[in-house]
Amino acid sequence: MNMILSWFSFFIHIVFLSNLCFCDDPTISTSLHVSYQTLSPLGVPERVIAVNGNFPGTVINVTTNNNVVVNVFNDLDEDLLITWPGVQMRRNAWEDGVLGTNCPIPPKWNWTYQFQAKDQIGSFFYFPSLNFQRASGGFGAFVINNRDIVPIPFAQPYQDIVLMIGDWYSRNHTALRKTLDGGKHLGIPDGVLINGKGPYQYNATLVPAGIQYTQIDVEPGKTYRVRVHNVGISTTLNFRIQNHNLLLVETEGRYTVQTNFTNFDIHAGQSYTFLVSTDQNASTDYYIVASARYVNATVWQKVTGVAVLHYKNSKGPVSGPLPSPPDDTFYKGLSMDQARSIRQNTSASGARPNPQGSYRYGQINITHTYVLKVMPPVTINGSIRAAINGISFRKPNIPFRLADQHKVKGTYKVDFPSKPTNRTPVIDSSVINATYKGFIEIVLQNNDTTIQNFHLDGYSFYIVGMDYGDWSENSRGSYNKWDAISRSTTQVYPGGWTAILVSLDNAGVWNLRSENLDRWYLGQETYLKVVNPEENGETEMKAPDNVLYCGPLHYLQK
Repeated sequence: MNMILSWFSFFIHIVFLSNLCFCDDPTISTSLHVSYQTLSPLGVPERVIAVNGNFPGTVINVTTNNNVVVNVFNDLDEDLLITWPGVQMRRNAWEDGVLGTNCPIPPKWNWTYQFQAKDQIGSFFYFPSLNFQRASGGFGAFVINNRDIVPIPFAQPYQDIVLMIGDWYSRNHTALRKTLDGGKHLGIPDGVLINGKGPYQYNATLVPAGIQYTQIDVEPGKTYRVRVHNVGISTTLNFRIQNHNLLLVETEGRYTVQTNFTNFDIHAGQSYTFLVSTDQNASTDYYIVASARYVNATVWQKVTGVAVLHYKNSKGPVSGPLPSPPDDTFYKGLSMDQARSIRQNTSASGARPNPQGSYRYGQINITHTYVLKVMPPVTINGSIRAAINGISFRKPNIPFRLADQHKVKGTYKVDFPSKPTNRTPVIDSSVINATYKGFIEIVLQNNDTTIQNFHLDGYSFYIVGMDYGDWSENSRGSYNKWDAISRSTTQVYPGGWTAILVSLDNAGVWNLRSENLDRWYLGQETYLKVVNPEENGETEMKAPDNVLYCGPLHYLQK
């Protein structure tokens, strides 16, 4: 086992060092102007957050190893940060766009992110990470394409289609924040949007007239690559296209074993890529549906996103009932079985010219295990808070590595418990002291009553197991040790657990958080501090020249 771990570390070391100089890689530059606009996605005027005047925002298209320069202009009336989940900032947490890594961009300021899409491909999205702003928009797709010399494991699609689906409230993010600050639940969303627009009027009783809807125009006899992102607050959405198969091919940067589905559950914060063939007779248009899962269907009936797939040779408008959602009334494991069926395509090339294989991750010694348990929100010091292992995270007033660099004491503690404790929940700035080059097991135990989704910045992780009940060491016997999917966001079903394996080869401080925005806002997050004790400037980048200062270091800002 030790020999395998040594081989793994050596391989990563060689690949990493051989790519340290990326001065000859192309640079892609763009600007994002983030501002308010008044739109009526559900027929009621409201203030949304647009990017470059678009809602959803501008699609950023780059290619593997491109250097990416994004100048973000904050035209809001509050602080702003843009984060890039799933885009692995190699050695460069300074550009990650969360409070533990970046000072906020003040209103009417602009700040330039600079990072490299190093050895990556896939479908991702960006969004504002502060102040519950994603509930009002500010999100857009981020696509990393293969280099020409690296073939994709399927025929080149005719075109790409990006679909951003998500639950939506007619109250803006500031009103939703006040609801949470007041200790109340957000309640049922007002609808589900597809590409920033409300539902097609498939039912005159449920859907008022006059709502703008999304129409996707296609040519018959073609194959399209459809990139679908759940950018909502917390609702799991079942995605389906009437009379069309969804061939799953990629998720968050990893090609999958190609599998056909008629419908697919996409959890908050997740991204999937499907191939869809326009092989129907176009007797009419077809419904594109995103409907809520694990809810009372009668009460949530109006909370359904509906768009239209329109063939160029269509003979008439879409009509009739929506395609049926999955029925798991008598078998609650239906969605989990679907999730378990997602396997990594171990023979497909990724970002490099040669097939990458699985790295034999199942034979590498685990250096540490973290069992992270979440419960329903609790009252701490008179406020409703969410916690992991009894710690509800206090937002920092200065990025952690900036505090280290300037020797600012008391910013955070490196004492996050590696397993659940019986102590009374507290609010604290406690991070995980993770060992550089370690190979760790993280067990996410969900004792909440709703699906919880987790994301780790800076890394992909292998999802090796998930089940209902409480995790124990015996649960490792059910792990997938060969072709588990590697990604950056995973769901944890209520009353269940999900186990992931992570190779800590990316130095920095990286956010581990709930992708359920309400839980994240209420403190369900922490950070992994991954520091090379022999750091010599080659494993972690220094602060950028344009670094922002805030909190106790605000006086340094020029």
